[in-house]
Amino acid sequence: MISRRFLPPDPRVEEPYRLTPRLALRVGLLGMVAIAVFATLFLRLWSLQILNGQQLLRAAQNNQRRDVRVEAPRGSIVDRNGLPLVTNVPGTAVQIWQTDLPKDRSARLRELRKLARVLLMSPIDIGRTLRRHRNDLLAPVTIKDSATELQVGYLKERRHDFPGVQVANEYLRYYPHRELAAHVLGYVGEISQQQLDALGKQGYHLGDTIGQSGIESVYDRYLRGTPGLDILRVDSLGSPLGQATPVVPPHPGSEVRLTIDVKLQAAAEQALRYGIERARNSNCYGCWNANGGSIVALDPRDGSVRALASYPTYRPSLYVGRVRQRALDAAGLTAKSAESMNYPALDRGIDAAYPPGSTWKPVTAIAAMQEHILQPFESLACTGSYTKAGHTFKNWDPFVNEAMTLTTAIAQSCDTYFYQVGYRFYGMPSRLGPRLQAWAHRFGFGQKTGIDLGPEQTGLLPTPDWRKQTYTKKTDPKQWQVDSLWKPGDSIQLAIGQKDLLVTPMQMARFYAMVANGGKLVTPHLLLDVEQPSANRTRGRTLPTPPPPAPEPTNVDAQALAVVREGLFEATHSSLGTSSAIFGGFPISISGKTGTAEKVIDPGDGYPRTFNQSWWCGYGPSDSPDLVVCALIENGGHGGDAAAPAALKVFEQFFGKQATQKGPIHSD
Repeated sequence: MISRRFLPPDPRVEEPYRLTPRLALRVGLLGMVAIAVFATLFLRLWSLQILNGQQLLRAAQNNQRRDVRVEAPRGSIVDRNGLPLVTNVPGTAVQIWQTDLPKDRSARLRELRKLARVLLMSPIDIGRTLRRHRNDLLAPVTIKDSATELQVGYLKERRHDFPGVQVANEYLRYYPHRELAAHVLGYVGEISQQQLDALGKQGYHLGDTIGQSGIESVYDRYLRGTPGLDILRVDSLGSPLGQATPVVPPHPGSEVRLTIDVKLQAAAEQALRYGIERARNSNCYGCWNANGGSIVALDPRDGSVRALASYPTYRPSLYVGRVRQRALDAAGLTAKSAESMNYPALDRGIDAAYPPGSTWKPVTAIAAMQEHILQPFESLACTGSYTKAGHTFKNWDPFVNEAMTLTTAIAQSCDTYFYQVGYRFYGMPSRLGPRLQAWAHRFGFGQKTGIDLGPEQTGLLPTPDWRKQTYTKKTDPKQWQVDSLWKPGDSIQLAIGQKDLLVTPMQMARFYAMVANGGKLVTPHLLLDVEQPSANRTRGRTLPTPPPPAPEPTNVDAQALAVVREGLFEATHSSLGTSSAIFGGFPISISGKTGTAEKVIDPGDGYPRTFNQSWWCGYGPSDSPDLVVCALIENGGHGGDAAAPAALKVFEQFFGKQATQKGPIHSD
């Protein structure tokens, strides 16, 4: 028998020492536990050192060092002559380092409540701001801009009572002309999470200031500059231990120079208020409801925008520093109050569309001559009304009864003349498509102008296909079979800029620029150049930027343009021209066209009524145009009563001349 002993017998013990199965099991279990403990410790050490080493190192260093992003001064915005439109002023911000706030929840809440009382804020607003930055605890959170000297002094004196709170220098946007060009300039604000998701790869960070609208938004990449980096030593409470050490200096943003002329812009905005006041003081039906409008002033040679005014307007400074909801409500800048104040934030020059009325007649005239369905010196009857297909269409002047050529029909704005032209378009073979609309599209209608500003509407250029797609059994269950048809009345009313047609003032200005420059369609633009920050009052170096698109030829016959230009000249100079009383006494020869467009509006009492939109579009000097002006007064009555006098104010500022009214106004 083989002995299982592995030690010699010991007489002092009753049993020899044996490695029994039970003992072996215990030893094995103990070994496994030891291995598991050491494996756990190893994995934890590996996680701390390898996986999270850098993050924990930063957190540890955060107790002694702060990497502080230094805001770069935002670039200025100036007009074409270098006059400032938007600049910066110094301010002081109150910031919180969330990692340095008390760890005890009740102590943290007490501190935030006390801080809110000092800053005259709501603790709820502070908490909401901190929660937005809960994923970035290693960066300071700005909870108040433009803190007062008393608030800053109080916090500095009692800094040990406010662990994690610091004050920092900042730059605030300043608008020296208040609301001037507000829709063009726009405003800035803290970047939203949605914007950060889209722009994070371009160097934006949570808490950055970014352009939210207007030029501030479109050219933010030039204006924002490059932030710097400072290192700040702090104690365990987050209090600074001396001055910050600059590591990377901030680089100021570039200066953006616009094509806008600040004096002409001011004149355009004042002219809008003047046109509205004239409309309200007149005794035309519905003019009491004149409450908005737009004026566009454009260089017809290259499309540079000299003025872009919209009314009502607002002050961009309301968005500087701490944005107060109550102030935005009072200014009509929130969904709750915008409608009651006629949407002050809406840029009516590019983002609102209206029926153009008789300012559209030159479009019809050019298209008809191009399609050879109208000869320029062909006489058509101009009467008080026109009946076709069982419907009667009225002329704005019910007493007229004479034959007219095209130039006279444009000058006197004869509706019935153009009704006949519209019916000729309706009679063209359907295989050719809607030819009036095709030419209008070539002239830029029914599409965006391409201006470097937004948002922008396309307007509406109605076609037979559009009617079929719009009026279906689903959208118009009762009358879709009739409403989806393109009828004679659609072409007849389209010829005078009515029915479903909608355009923006910028689209109309672009068309009249095409007439003025000999047939080239320009792209409106606001950017003149981008320059390095100026030093010692000297202009900085111009930086390379994409040039604006070159004017596009429309291939319009020169003779057709000449006939229309003659009609526009007679409209401002002949005895019966619809705006000759306004422009006939101006030293500079101006050409242009009035318009009175009917639009159904509910003024708020539940009873929709038809109001006349007052238009005037034209250019000057007539023989060599330097400026196109298009004016619209909402619900302003006849074009010669409100829009034309407003446009004249812009020409007076541009040319430095004054006009005198010649006789009574006889206008559509």
